[in-house]
Amino acid sequence: MTSMPPEERIGSHVKRAEQALIAAKTTACKPAAVTVPQYAALLWLAEKPGISAAALARLCGVTAPTMNTVLKNLHERGFVERTPHEWHRNVLETRLTAEGRAAMELADAGAVRVERALADAFTPEERERLVALLGRCAEVLDALK
Repeated sequence: MTSMPPEERIGSHVKRAEQALIAAKTTACKPAAVTVPQYAALLWLAEKPGISAAALARLCGVTAPTMNTVLKNLHERGFVERTPHEWHRNVLETRLTAEGRAAMELADAGAVRVERALADAFTPEERERLVALLGRCAEVLDALK
C-alpha cells in the first residue's frame, strides 16, 4: 500500500488528459504529414518569423536539442529555411517556406477542430475555471523545481 492512492494523484489525471490531447492532435496532424512537435514549431514560426531555435524551444515546451532535431527534419522537408542573423552570425533565424505554411495550415485546421471539441465540452465559466486551475498547477510545480 502506498502513502497516496493512485486515484487521488492529480498528476495522474493531468497526464491522462495530456496523453488524450496529444493522441487527438496526432490524428489531426496526419493529413499534413507532421508530428505534433513539428506542428507546434510551424505554428509558432507563423506567429514569430525569424525566431531563434532556443526561443522556439521555450515556446513549444521542449529542450533545445529536441527543437534542433525538429527543425532539422522540417528543414530537410523544405518546410523551414534557416539563415544567419544579420548581426549575430552564430544565431540562425528560422522562417516558414510556402510549403511549411501550407503544412501548418492543414495541420492547424485539424488541431483547431480538436481544441474546439475540447472547449465545447465545458461552459464558458468552466473553461475559465479550468484554465485558472491548470495555471495554478503549473505555478505550484514550477515552485518545486
